[in-house]
Order: sequence, then C-alpha cells, then structure tokens
Amino acid sequence: MTEPPRSIATPCIKVCVVDGTSSLCLGCLRTLSEIGGWAGFTDAERAGIMADLPDRRSRIDPAKLGPV
Repeated sequence: MTEPPRSIATPCIKVCVVDGTSSLCLGCLRTLSEIGGWAGFTDAERAGIMADLPDRRSRIDPAKLGPV
C-alpha cells in the first residue's frame, strides 16, 4: 500500500496577488517561482524561504499591505 501524501508547511493565506514592483505575493510574500516550485522543494529549502519572509515585507509599499 502507498502512504497518503504528507502535509507540507506553507505560508499561503489564499490572498494571491503579486506586487509588480517587488514581484512578491502580497499574501505570502513569496515569488512566483517559489510558489510554483514549493511542493518540489526540500523541507530545508522551504524552511529557509519561510525564515526570510518577515524581512521581505519591507520590500512592499505599506499602502498595498493594509494593517499588520
């Protein structure tokens, strides 16, 4: 028997709008290539990206993000 796929941690909050200036998703702060490749990344690669996400917020115009 095969095991069901395991759950993958993701920062996705289902607000999928990419900011043209920063090329980051306004919901999860990932790039389109990171979003597209997420399932194929190793746990360590995903953890590294997720650790970087808080710093990415400063790359987006605060007016586009709304309240924190």
